[in-house]
Amino acid sequence: MAMGAITMAIWQSKASLLSAVGVFAACLLAGCGGSPPPDPTPAPEMVSALQHIKASNTDAGDLFGLTVALSSDGSTLAVGAPQEDSIATGVNGDQGNTTSNAGAVYVFTRNGNAWVQQAYLKGLNTESFDLFGTSVALSADGSTLAVGAIGEDSDTSGIDPPANNAALSSGAVYVFSRSAGNWNQQAYVKASNTGADDLFGGSVTLSASGDRLAVGAYRESSDVTGVDSALADNDAASQAGAVYVFLRQAGSWSQEAYVKASNTGTDDGFGTSVSLSGDGNTLAVGSINENSDGHQGNNAAPLSGAVYVFRHNGTAWSQQAYVKASTIDTPDQFGASVALSANGDTLAVGAINESSNAIGIGGNQGNDPAGTNAGAAYVFVRTAGLWSQQAYVKASNTGKDDFFGTGVALSADGNRLAVSALAEASNATGLNGNQLDNSATEAGAAYVFARSGVNWRQLAYVKASNTRSNSWFGYAMSLSGDGQTLAVGAPRENSKGDPSDTSAAEAGAAYVVSVPN
Repeated sequence: MAMGAITMAIWQSKASLLSAVGVFAACLLAGCGGSPPPDPTPAPEMVSALQHIKASNTDAGDLFGLTVALSSDGSTLAVGAPQEDSIATGVNGDQGNTTSNAGAVYVFTRNGNAWVQQAYLKGLNTESFDLFGTSVALSADGSTLAVGAIGEDSDTSGIDPPANNAALSSGAVYVFSRSAGNWNQQAYVKASNTGADDLFGGSVTLSASGDRLAVGAYRESSDVTGVDSALADNDAASQAGAVYVFLRQAGSWSQEAYVKASNTGTDDGFGTSVSLSGDGNTLAVGSINENSDGHQGNNAAPLSGAVYVFRHNGTAWSQQAYVKASTIDTPDQFGASVALSANGDTLAVGAINESSNAIGIGGNQGNDPAGTNAGAAYVFVRTAGLWSQQAYVKASNTGKDDFFGTGVALSADGNRLAVSALAEASNATGLNGNQLDNSATEAGAAYVFARSGVNWRQLAYVKASNTRSNSWFGYAMSLSGDGQTLAVGAPRENSKGDPSDTSAAEAGAAYVVSVPN
């Protein structure tokens, strides 16, 4: 199961996920509770509806597809490959393999029904084990791209500082801009309190305009609480986590806010996941290892997880809500993934280790050994500034150790929700295939749901066009603004280019699918 440096870094705060992956048992659909699932054997759509996308320099171990981002109009796709090995810097450099795990990002644009690689991007200070491409985010028009590199080692702070290697794995973010089809690095971004092993850049998100950027550093270790607290340079709460907000004005970036939880705690992993609303005024932050039972002052439910919502009022940021699941359990890791609608009034949250055996919408949330680590997603809505849970969402083929909720994504209006399960095990291909043959261990799947009024239903069950065991289809996922286009990363897919060629272990792939109505 070892995946190299990227797994050790990114998923260290999600150790329960890694330790559990490997043994699966599908949930039998009868008697699991919840709304009825779709017919498990509908006539499948054409597998060719999925576009299978590979890097221009595909190599074993690159983990292409560990991160993906779609522009709102669905015409630009960014794909991260954090273990890509070239020494190149900047845009469209030499793609040879001389620098282990430096990382790269590939930008594709859609031309009719085909995807064409537009750019091959590296940071301007490329070095081994930078893991450039750990996270990616695109603005709505696809012309601004943020890239996280959690292994970058400089101890400097601020925007475009001189780089060095004095703070191992402090992390960095790179912002690129596109003009007339040409990409250039616009900014090299560091935290205001850079520290070794903070993994700044573990998560990134952009507003629709691309002018506001939020960056998670889920192993930052100060014990302060709230927004812009003093004494942020202490290390009194190891791996508590932090989020940093940056603003672009007239082409120049500056840090706007330093954001901590209202109940900062050691090992909470605040910043594991982040999402900004389209206007950039609402920020959701996942804290995967937060430990409370719903009351912020205790640690009675270890690793249950939490999500924090912050609002910008035009002058400053403040915490608006502290969000927990409707059923709080150890170790559900609620907050493993988060997504906001464009207006910020709908929030989706993944809980990868949630353990009910329910299927569909609104089922029995009680823990069941048959559903251990099956995972769940939750939908919340905001009305007049107050948040409430709208839906409890499970897969149509809930299975033990599937980790449903690995990724969540929302359309701009919040009426479409995509949820991935990186370790789902069916051998189906394409859209709406047979969910019941679990002979492809850890193949992965994605599910698309639609909302009408306040009611949710499953719309599609999505698999790779070349489903194979251990591909982790769904490790990353992104949905276009209209909810019609879904991009899915499968970082352990092993083809060299031709989907039938399996000679490049963990090279990775991305898939783009048009979602039916």
